[in-house]
Amino acid sequence: MADKKEDLKRVKELIDLMIKNDLVELEIVDGSSKIMLKRPQAGAPVVTQIPMPVAALPASPAARTEPEHAESEKLREITSPIVGTFYAAASPDSKPFVKPGSRVEEDTVVCIVEAMKVMNEIKAQLSGTIVEVLCKAGQAVEFGQALFRVRPD
Repeated sequence: MADKKEDLKRVKELIDLMIKNDLVELEIVDGSSKIMLKRPQAGAPVVTQIPMPVAALPASPAARTEPEHAESEKLREITSPIVGTFYAAASPDSKPFVKPGSRVEEDTVVCIVEAMKVMNEIKAQLSGTIVEVLCKAGQAVEFGQALFRVRPD
C-alpha cells in the first residue's frame, strides 16, 4: 500500500512541477517504467494525443499537380513525432545515422530528436532510400515537420 501512496505522491509532485514551470507536457522514462502527463493550455482546446510512430506521408497535393514535380510524387516523408531539436548523429563526432543514398528499413534509426533533455530515436517506419535530409543538426523541429524525403521500395 505504501508503494501506491508513494507513486501518487510522486505524480502530484510532477503535476506541481508542471504548473510551477508552465509545462504542458512531461514524459519520464526510467527503465521499463514510463509516465506521461499532459495538461491543457489556457484557452486551448483539450486534445488527448497518443504517441504515434513516425508518419510517412505522401508529398503535398500541390506537388502532385505540377508536372516538374512528377518525381517528388513518388517520395514519402519521415516526419517528427514531437517538438524538439534535430540531431543527425548520436554525437558531434559520430557519422550521421543516414545521408542521401542510404538504404533504410522500417526499424532503421534515422535521427534523434531531443525533447526536454530526453533523446528520442526516430525510426524510418518505411523501407526505401533517403533522397534528401531536410534539417540541420541543432535545428528546432515541430511536430509533423518533414525531416527526410524517402523513395519507397
